[in-house]
Amino acid sequence: MKVDVEKVYFSYASKTVLKDISFHVSYGEIVCIVGPNGSGKSTLIKCMGSLLKIQSGRVLIDGVDAGRLTPAVHARQVGYMAQTQAPCFSKTVFDTVLMGRRPYSSWYSSRKDIQMVAGILEQMGLAQIALEKVNCLSGGQRQRVFMARALAQEPEILLLDEPTSALDIAHQLDTMDMVYSLSRTQKISVVMILHDLNLAARYADRIVMLHQGKVHIQGDARQVFTSCNMKTVYGVTARIQEQDGFVSILPVKRCNSDAFPISKQGEQSVQM
Repeated sequence: MKVDVEKVYFSYASKTVLKDISFHVSYGEIVCIVGPNGSGKSTLIKCMGSLLKIQSGRVLIDGVDAGRLTPAVHARQVGYMAQTQAPCFSKTVFDTVLMGRRPYSSWYSSRKDIQMVAGILEQMGLAQIALEKVNCLSGGQRQRVFMARALAQEPEILLLDEPTSALDIAHQLDTMDMVYSLSRTQKISVVMILHDLNLAARYADRIVMLHQGKVHIQGDARQVFTSCNMKTVYGVTARIQEQDGFVSILPVKRCNSDAFPISKQGEQSVQM
């Protein structure tokens, strides 16, 4: 599905968090939202998921205002994974993922629901712990469980808030490879927040960089990740280079600071 974010404003009480945010997501596209802490990333993705009511502007899903969709229709179209989860009840991994089938089920789960959940657990590497309690798992395992629950909704749009933050490097790549495959084979449109800029550069079709609640720049990795943008938005000097066809970002030091420089050569950023 195609998503259009049009001139979105959002405030918490008297504090304006999002200011005139506009961008689009095409069918099967991966868009990564990046920016420093406090730039409005999580608020934006909650507005896109209709978890927060925007004060001005709109989010369109295939031309329809998302705020006007019924909860059931919205849940079938949009899967959302939060950055942090509320304390879990003592549910098993299987039952937690099965909750993602609720938009399609009544009081009882169908054979299709059971089979789909079993397949997703296998795909996510969770089959061996399917009967374990979620509140007894590690942070990384829980993160994969909640990703699986979002996938169980069969969404056409997937909203992910830092889906790799608690994962080790191997599972980060596994998760990102799976998301990339879903976007290509099933044409799922993906919007995700990532703090790991190198993962964003590697997997995103397009990157939206936020700064102080506004879109600072959007484009591909080569357009967005420049030494100038890193200095303006993150306040760091960075070495930007290309390896194996991907842009890589190596932070060197905070601007106007001599603390812990990587090397004298590293102080001079490489402009893309």
